[in-house]
Amino acid sequence: MTATTDGSTGALPPRAAAASEIQPETTPVAAGTVETRDVAEHAIQRATGYLLSRQDAEGWWKGDLETNVTMDAEDLLLRQFLGILDETTAQAAGLFIRGEQREDGAWATFYNGPGDLSATVEAYVALRLAGDAPDAPHMAKAAAWVRERGGIVSARVFTRIWLALFGWWKWDDLPELPPELIYFPKWMPLNIYDFGCWARQTIVPLTIVSAKRPVRPAPFPLDELHTDPGNPNPVRPTAPVASWNGVFQRLDKALHQYRKVAPGPLRRAAMNAAARWIIERQENDGCWGGIQPPAVYSVIALHLLGYDLDHPVMRAGLESLDRFTVWREDGARMIEACQSPVWDTCLATIALADAGLPADHPQLVKAVDWMLGEEIVRPGDWSVKRPHLPPGGWAFEFHNDNYPDIDDTAEVVLALRRVRHHDPERVEKAIGRGVRWNLGMQSKDGGWGAFDVDNTSSFPNRLPFCDFGEVIDPPSADVTAHVVEMLAVEGLSHDPRTRRGIEWLLAEQEPNGSWFGRWGVNYVYGTGSVVPALVAAGLPASHPAIRRAVGWLETVQNEDGGWGEDLRSYDDAAEWSGRGASTASQTGWALLALLAAGERDSKAVERGVDWLAATQLPDGSWDEPYFTGTGFPWDFSINYHLYRQVFPLTALGRYVNGEPFAEVKGG
Repeated sequence: MTATTDGSTGALPPRAAAASEIQPETTPVAAGTVETRDVAEHAIQRATGYLLSRQDAEGWWKGDLETNVTMDAEDLLLRQFLGILDETTAQAAGLFIRGEQREDGAWATFYNGPGDLSATVEAYVALRLAGDAPDAPHMAKAAAWVRERGGIVSARVFTRIWLALFGWWKWDDLPELPPELIYFPKWMPLNIYDFGCWARQTIVPLTIVSAKRPVRPAPFPLDELHTDPGNPNPVRPTAPVASWNGVFQRLDKALHQYRKVAPGPLRRAAMNAAARWIIERQENDGCWGGIQPPAVYSVIALHLLGYDLDHPVMRAGLESLDRFTVWREDGARMIEACQSPVWDTCLATIALADAGLPADHPQLVKAVDWMLGEEIVRPGDWSVKRPHLPPGGWAFEFHNDNYPDIDDTAEVVLALRRVRHHDPERVEKAIGRGVRWNLGMQSKDGGWGAFDVDNTSSFPNRLPFCDFGEVIDPPSADVTAHVVEMLAVEGLSHDPRTRRGIEWLLAEQEPNGSWFGRWGVNYVYGTGSVVPALVAAGLPASHPAIRRAVGWLETVQNEDGGWGEDLRSYDDAAEWSGRGASTASQTGWALLALLAAGERDSKAVERGVDWLAATQLPDGSWDEPYFTGTGFPWDFSINYHLYRQVFPLTALGRYVNGEPFAEVKGG
């Protein structure tokens, strides 16, 4: 059985009869010049060996997930708040944070990016906790940079919440977040399910923190970060009442007044209900949603409600945070915001299969064994909108049964389909459940979001509290494309739900021919995702949308032959769309689109392949300091350390071996 668009169940349409038997092409096809083909084959051989050497004995791959120093700063602030900060941790974190400081004294949120005020404030406070003196040259430079940009008052709300925990900011001067929010029915605007899952998991514990307003003794003053230490909390102007900002600012003022008269029994009951919600969503490894921020705030919230640090819930939560630690050779300690083993493993499997590794290679089979064991077979928060849809997806992380990921599920199915496993019936059943679940998670406009259905309300983004990045999960071109590509491989190109997805993608194309990349940087990622999906679903390479995309990619190719795009394209598309230093992952994405569009013999493809071969390191890997992954567009960026390996290998493999599943193209 499968789910229809509205979540009801119906028969799964049969896919193409030959799809289960199709394996990646392993006989080289005509591709470019002999010289380019030779260097590509050599690069594939080295990259394949490198990637195989990185697989864990259990079958998974995981590269470091690098973000920015706010993760490290907030980890130290959490430990200081709980009274468990030790010298070793503080010094190791300080070593990492100092190493990330820019010449001008600030900290950026991505490699080679501009200084960020909130990140700089948090990094500065963390270094003070690590023992750095305020008059040390690097600290004085940072403080001056902060003051020049308005001081603490100009930092984001979340930064000021951390400061309020130690009395460095007044709770009265923060937006109110009442715990009674937990009682809002699902039909009511601003109920917790109006928020994306990552925001929901963060906001629920923060309602408890907001209600409790704790203050721990500050270990030092922060006068040097204020433009006017005598008036550290200046009154902010109120927006006009006729504007949405003005409406929500006045709503916040009303909530501050409500706080003074909120019935005590109701407030305590709401906080207890929020605590139950939090505890019910703790994963088996002690984390929440497999990501660090909700875990941090959940630990604080439960601690404020009386859970001591030896309580099993708290102990497991703190232990889970330790697992986000990456120790570097120089003794520095970096905190990952999240870990990506399912995503990395399915992408590595696809890359190796498309590069020509035998479909029954033991390491691919082991990867499939591990992925099959990671399937989520119980309902999660997604079932609030789809109560009748049976489970069957995959998450991004090691442990995250509450929030399977539509994107991961599509890519896992594509990976499973490439491997000849010793238990094909088990694989087929898992694929069937994944396809059914993905179909059931289609939003009403025809697209797919990452975690939820129709998570499109504009109200959450307008709350004064929500200035930390994207807080809703609407359909995106990259996720929709991956689902459409998976459905096409499963023989469902002509299914009405797939056609609606195709129509959604065509409507979302930018005037210049590209597509916006929600979860990767940015228009290169979106275009590299959409073109292969449309072609797999049966659009001919001559289709106007495909030709516009090819034309755009050709115009933004760098002089060196590679492609790159700076994260600033999220903030200024006119200046930065498709522009930036060439990177291995983004060059791979561009090549995937061009190859799918039939451009194998084009000069652009040849130059791109040559660039990948020329920049490959002797061990078969590529170096990539630039951030090409996206958490929140512009606000939170990611350097997936495995992207630089899997996407170039996938592109090179398709250049030499041809497109996978060509026999079922178009269903």
